[in-house]
Amino acid sequence: MTVATMTRSKTFTCRTTAEWLSHRGLRFTAGENKQPLLVTNPPEIDGKPAEWTPEEFLVGAIETCLALTFATYAEKHHLPLEAYYSEAEGLFELDDGVYRVTRVIVRPTIVIESRDFATKTLRVLEAAHRDCLIANAVTTSVIVEPSVVLSACE
Repeated sequence: MTVATMTRSKTFTCRTTAEWLSHRGLRFTAGENKQPLLVTNPPEIDGKPAEWTPEEFLVGAIETCLALTFATYAEKHHLPLEAYYSEAEGLFELDDGVYRVTRVIVRPTIVIESRDFATKTLRVLEAAHRDCLIANAVTTSVIVEPSVVLSACE
């Protein structure tokens, strides 16, 4: 039974709030014990470059969901991982006067202790990509370009 199968019958709710702060943007909160974030438009749409944007949240949600799903699956499959880090980029294009996210590329780098686990690591990453809740919630193309490298000890 996969993690996705185990949780499929459960439901959960995610609640957030946004409060307009005039020209400065929005105060965004989620949950009682989390620090609020100041959110603005991206600089390309007259926003402030030093503040968080909804577009960054979208790309980051896909990236971090993949990472967390992979970590869950890697633990379940007893993969001896040394490290995981990634970068992601989302392409937003103007189409018929409306911006759309047309592609998100996630580039995880996974450090393993032995080349014996390279194929299994890629299979687990493929399963994580297939089951990632956020990637499945969007209609854009989500591309994963992994790099599996050996740790310095081998």
